[in-house]
Amino acid sequence: MAAKIKKGDTVVVIAGRNKGTTGEVLKVIPDENRVVVRGVNVVKRHQKPSQADAGGLKTFESPVHVSNVALTDPRDGKAVRVGFKTDEHGRKTRYAKRSGESIDV
Repeated sequence: MAAKIKKGDTVVVIAGRNKGTTGEVLKVIPDENRVVVRGVNVVKRHQKPSQADAGGLKTFESPVHVSNVALTDPRDGKAVRVGFKTDEHGRKTRYAKRSGESIDV
């Protein structure tokens, strides 16, 4: 299966407590069908001190399911579905189905 959402993409959350929030994809976990998005699903965890870190109460982004996010349209920034085309060089590229605009540049 081809990856519709990749690291560095701008996505909008379409379901859950952070619905409507946009952010950049920091990490993709394909085995679990999850993505980590900057500023979305922020949780606090207690962390023990180590040699590298002082420990304490840390905040970080927890993964969200890939079905709860959608890619943003390059034209207007709204949520859009992703399709695939082959360009003039024979490469497979992603495009926004609503506007027809290419996502991969």
